[in-house]
Amino acid sequence: MNFNTNTADGKVSFAESVTNHVSALLAYWDKNLVCRFANDAYLHWFGKSHEEMIDKMTMKDLVGPDIYEQNLPYISGALDGKVQTFEREIPFLPGEGEGSRFTLANYYPNVVNGDVKGFFVHVADITNLKLLENELIASNQTIKEQNKRLLSFANIVTHNLKSYANNLGLILQLFIDADSEQEKNEMLNFLKDISSGFSSTMIHLSEIVDTQNKAIQLEPVSLHDYINKAIGTLLIDIKSTGAIIRNNVDKEIYVLANPAYLDSIILNFLTNSMKYRHPDRDPIIDLSASVKRKEVVLTIEDNGLGIDLGKYRSDLFGMYKTFHNNSDAKGVGLFLVKSQVDAMGGRIEVESEVGKGTKFRVIFKS
Repeated sequence: MNFNTNTADGKVSFAESVTNHVSALLAYWDKNLVCRFANDAYLHWFGKSHEEMIDKMTMKDLVGPDIYEQNLPYISGALDGKVQTFEREIPFLPGEGEGSRFTLANYYPNVVNGDVKGFFVHVADITNLKLLENELIASNQTIKEQNKRLLSFANIVTHNLKSYANNLGLILQLFIDADSEQEKNEMLNFLKDISSGFSSTMIHLSEIVDTQNKAIQLEPVSLHDYINKAIGTLLIDIKSTGAIIRNNVDKEIYVLANPAYLDSIILNFLTNSMKYRHPDRDPIIDLSASVKRKEVVLTIEDNGLGIDLGKYRSDLFGMYKTFHNNSDAKGVGLFLVKSQVDAMGGRIEVESEVGKGTKFRVIFKS
């Protein structure tokens, strides 16, 4: 195919003039991958002159071995007679600074009497579109994270306030039914503890509201103290279920956490262990912690019903997923815990055996 478009008097032909006024990169490579034609945009993009490139330069020489290897499947496809369309990120040429251009390339086979003679190349610069796409992806991710935090916040409010409300109502009833001043004083002390915990929780929730459009704020907090706080909040549940909760966490162990999130996480684990207790024994819940490098591992182990991980592992932290025939189960607790731990840069591991109990390990930053 003859791509010499100059006229007899040396003037550029109308066809070549048109291609040189197109912003897209246009070229033709023969089946030996030698360039036979390139418009001005193509030559400018690669920083080559007409004399350097036309009828002399191979594609591998032009783009370099790395990009050539990436493009080779599409080159082979075009030489097999199939149209190829793909995106490619191309680093700036020396002297252009740091960064890349994004392109959408099309290879159109030139088939003559069933024989592929080469292929036409059409490359469009989609850098601005790609940057806009990346901005939209980032924006959507931000919205997704904000919605996730909003859902987490709503569940914290529902779960935590429900715990306080239930215990408050039970203690008030016990106060009314008390037969002696000693019992009434005991109930009043319980009310003071719940009131103190409730006030602290409301402060933490308020802080979350103030920082919803910012990253989750972490601060050093005592695991031991927050476990004791949760135990105090759940005193009525503990008494009604006969639960034994052992806080074996060293008082010197601190984790980087959001106080409201940590409060919610511990409450969820403890209430779940009591809710899914084994009918043949009182619930025993052991909490311990160890420091490993720059992480703290909080272990919550119970002797409850256990979970069939072979059956339910993939759904364990899913929204509205339940694993026992419990009328109170909503399938929110573990989803909420996982979301909060993830938001703080931590992770959760679990071991469980049906009929024997469950062991959760929550890994925090120390």
